[in-house]
Amino acid sequence: MMSHVLTLIAKPLTDDHVRLATSLLPAGTDVDWLASGAACDLRFTGDIEGLDGRLRAALDGQAVDLFCQPDGPERRRKLLVADMDSTIITAECIDEMADLLGLKAQVAAITERAMAGELDFPAALRERAAMLAGLSEADLQAVYDQRIHLTPGARALVATMKAHGAHTALVSGGFTFFTQRVAAAAGFDHQQANQLQFLKGRLSGRVVEPILGASEKRKALTSLAEEQNLGLGETLAVGDGANDLAMIEIAGLGVAFHAKPVVARAAAARIDHGDLTALLYLQGYRASEFRQ
Repeated sequence: MMSHVLTLIAKPLTDDHVRLATSLLPAGTDVDWLASGAACDLRFTGDIEGLDGRLRAALDGQAVDLFCQPDGPERRRKLLVADMDSTIITAECIDEMADLLGLKAQVAAITERAMAGELDFPAALRERAAMLAGLSEADLQAVYDQRIHLTPGARALVATMKAHGAHTALVSGGFTFFTQRVAAAAGFDHQQANQLQFLKGRLSGRVVEPILGASEKRKALTSLAEEQNLGLGETLAVGDGANDLAMIEIAGLGVAFHAKPVVARAAAARIDHGDLTALLYLQGYRASEFRQ
């Protein structure tokens, strides 16, 4: 029978959580703490059919993230492809830009529906970009300086994977003005996104075509894997919105991070409570191995 590892992540993760999970696993389960009071691997041999549902039911809504997968060194992926807005950063850049014009509520409502998969992403992006006409580059810089913050664990995720030989890419349906800055701040090797059109120093309200949406994110993942001579099984993709699903579904490890319901249901793994260091624990990294 195949050997599996169940990873539990919480703040705090207690002995009671571990005992509860172990009680649902086969006899002889090995307990390996990756970080005291934060993350634990439970190794076992046996059937995992229905295990996720039984564990979540037993935890009864407690703030514990969990994921079960085959055990082995292949857990450590060699390519990270990450979404930006509401994943690597805590905000939606386009909503914060709209706030400068008093239009945040209107734009955020469209963003929410697009990320939930209720709207065509390219059409929704064009509609929102049109509402931003007139903003200057200085306005965008002010948004970045004052409103854009890395999600806790972002630097550690990127730095730790790079230190162990992985290639890292920020691939966003947002805008290059922000991905260039966020990629530098977080340490990514590569970034790509949509490009806003400026005329005489101000936004024209148009996005340079073609628009980077769901299919383009999927293509970015496959192209980057080919460039690095990697199989898709060696890749990790993470995001929160419907436009991330295409890449999440084909990655070796696809993670829905504090995601919209449509994404959380479809992804192999989901992090509902933890920060981005949870993606390191899912790969078997110990806290002592984290880089910043």
